[in-house]
Amino acid sequence: MAVVIDTVSGEAARPRHPEKAHRPDQPALRKPDWIRVKAPVSAGYAATRQIVRDNSLHTVCEEAGCPNIGECWDKKHATFMIMGDTCTRACAFCNVKTGLPGALDAAEPAHVADATAKLGLAHVVITSVDRDDLDDGGAAHFAAVIRAIRSRSPNTTIEVLTPDFLRKDGAAETVVAARPDVFNHNLETVPSKYLTVRPGARYFASIRLLQRVKEIDPKLFTKSGIMVGLGEERNEVLQVMDDLRAADVDFLTIGQYLQPSRKHHPVIRFVPPDEFKALEAVAHAKGFAMVSASPLTRSSHHAGEDFARLKAVRDGAHAGR
Repeated sequence: MAVVIDTVSGEAARPRHPEKAHRPDQPALRKPDWIRVKAPVSAGYAATRQIVRDNSLHTVCEEAGCPNIGECWDKKHATFMIMGDTCTRACAFCNVKTGLPGALDAAEPAHVADATAKLGLAHVVITSVDRDDLDDGGAAHFAAVIRAIRSRSPNTTIEVLTPDFLRKDGAAETVVAARPDVFNHNLETVPSKYLTVRPGARYFASIRLLQRVKEIDPKLFTKSGIMVGLGEERNEVLQVMDDLRAADVDFLTIGQYLQPSRKHHPVIRFVPPDEFKALEAVAHAKGFAMVSASPLTRSSHHAGEDFARLKAVRDGAHAGR
């Protein structure tokens, strides 16, 4: 039986996913040609990697094994993952380490702001592990990072990709008060798959978080994303779209689920590109201002360009009134 080993921290004997280590191996489908990407080897990738290392930062690009890391880091785009590299949950799709996290690093907001400035980012994405161990789920730390970036790089637009802050009263208010430009929280999958794919979360709590953000600040762009290929039905995906529109979410991303290891949830199906195009058309028809749907779409992929387009769509709509 294989054991998934943490190769990031240097503790070779410690399982990266202790809660998954004793699960039976899952089948792994062969990837089709449309899902393959080149290994990152460019000078731009190496430069971004060095800045991340110099500031002792974690990125979801590395921790989650994002297939777009070569492209994004070559362009000096990175999604910083704050509050450590260890998550308090054990989602079946996720490659981030699971366990008891350490204390928050009070210097982290300054380090993130420094890296943002050195990379010259016009748009930065800040995400995190789940921190159910904290009274506010880490909301105040998110706010501190936003304020630090604003102070160091006032022209940089900021997107946050937050946890669900489940049972953390006031967390949404704390993050929104720091005035990010985009508030993103991913649903990840359809409701019927939560028990097996995202067991620590609650679907309607996530919907309510996105709705609450809009209630606090109707002008704040909201965003959410799901993966397909986990065994969901098409009508379930369409229902998720309706639920997100009912919460007034502006931007939807849909991408192919990729299995990090044989201990994770298996890929049930590789969805072909033409089906993504069809889902994108339906989502636009349902009223989303922006939709990104393709096999390699991820929440933070092309986030800066997408934010500019989203803002242009809204500005154009206001001008036409």
